[in-house]
Amino acid sequence: MSNLDLSPVVDQTIRKQILTRLMPLIVSGKLEPGQRLREQDLARHLGVSRAPLREAIRDLVDVGLLVSVPYKGVHVRLTGRKDLEEIYSLRVALEQLAFRECWNKRDLAALADLQARNQALSDTIQQGSDGTRAIEQELHLHSWCFELSGHSLLLQAWDRMKPNLHLYFSLHQHAHGRQGPLRQAHDAYLAFASGDDLSAMLSHLVDHMRQGLETTQKLFDEDEAALEIKKVPGS
Repeated sequence: MSNLDLSPVVDQTIRKQILTRLMPLIVSGKLEPGQRLREQDLARHLGVSRAPLREAIRDLVDVGLLVSVPYKGVHVRLTGRKDLEEIYSLRVALEQLAFRECWNKRDLAALADLQARNQALSDTIQQGSDGTRAIEQELHLHSWCFELSGHSLLLQAWDRMKPNLHLYFSLHQHAHGRQGPLRQAHDAYLAFASGDDLSAMLSHLVDHMRQGLETTQKLFDEDEAALEIKKVPGS
């Protein structure tokens, strides 16, 4: 056995529990962008050992929510306009491919599933008190085409992107000042997804996502302007 390259076994259950605790704090903004995360403090607060914590941190670095810099430690990722543009462009490309792959696989059961996902999101929006739940259900709604596509690598790419989209949706909620999207925000999305014109669906994806991007970018512009005002002496 001495000649085998075996790595230490990590408790996957603890690792997943750590991810479950840390990820919502990051994507909700409770752990602020740029904030440094000290491994010793996290281990103490979470009541875990260093090994599964390090694995969880690596996972969060891997999906882009944390940044690890040699000699400077681990920080919550700063999100800027370029990040938003990259999330938008990749999301459009992935979701358009998902619809191309799933288009001929839509049946009555699949379309009923899509309607049920939208109804669950609408119910949460109507209650208006759980923004995190609304984000989870909006992601679940958009996961439909990826799941239906049967394209395993595409679904993996989508799953990998979802934490960044969760963060993006949190910023979007802040930009709009509400807990989730408007109730009717996905009416056209469902109509096109259930229709007969794939080209119209693909075009709608560009418009649907571009509107959200522009609103969130406006928030960034306003925040940056506020910071510049604070830098002016005597203001």
